[in-house]
Amino acid sequence: MTNESNETTESNKPTTGYIPTLAQVDELHRKIAQSQAAYDLIHGHCVVVADIARRMARRQNALFTRRCTLPTDVPEKTGDFGLELTKDNTGEESLGMLHMPAVPSTEGLTGGTVPPRLIDEHLVVIGGLLHDIGTYFLLKQDGSDGEPLKFDGPHYVQHGLKGYEYLLNEGVDESIAQFARNHTGVGLTRETVESQGLPLPPADYVPMNLEQEVVMVADKYNSKSIPPKFLTAEAYTRKAARFGESNKREWLRLLERYGVLDVKPLAAQYHMRIAE
Repeated sequence: MTNESNETTESNKPTTGYIPTLAQVDELHRKIAQSQAAYDLIHGHCVVVADIARRMARRQNALFTRRCTLPTDVPEKTGDFGLELTKDNTGEESLGMLHMPAVPSTEGLTGGTVPPRLIDEHLVVIGGLLHDIGTYFLLKQDGSDGEPLKFDGPHYVQHGLKGYEYLLNEGVDESIAQFARNHTGVGLTRETVESQGLPLPPADYVPMNLEQEVVMVADKYNSKSIPPKFLTAEAYTRKAARFGESNKREWLRLLERYGVLDVKPLAAQYHMRIAE
């Protein structure tokens, strides 16, 4: 739930740290990775999310540059896709579009609406590569003894904040560190933190700009389960629904904004299974 006033504030905020290069991103991961297994899982997930986020940002930018050539009533401008979860005669669920988009699918993405501005693809990639770096701090078993990795489930929700604090301590700019802080779920609000008794300081942990929102959405398509896997948009819709109807509606809204990703080619590319 990107706040436009917050976005303006953040864009005007002076830079106080550095924007990592790709080599520095890798150094930041390796500095705290307790084992090769931990690095492979967490850094590997970040690579996948950065790839998805880049695709999403590129489609958004393509829609933005084509906005003047699109008819005024097309779904890309009106946002009227009407996504709904349907079942076929075998009981298999899929997301159906009541109104088909005019712009053909690109890089596996179908749909999406014209964004209010161009999205910084470079920041999206760097943010995607670092968004889950705090997960190293939430490993109950870190692989250093050769045993399988295991997450600290009860405290796992803290990984975003832990990553944010780590990046700031390393001198990384606030604009990048926030990718770690603000990507959990479809945006954790202060109300959610308090009502669910989450082990976090009461605050809003939601994207502050479009770049952070893109990474948050991209993250939902890939899981750091052991072994890691891709999730279809339908699979995450069902997962989102377990946290309440409003959570599900927010995910569907994000799908309408950024389009629905076909994860099958990516699963083949990265040699991972798919959770339908």
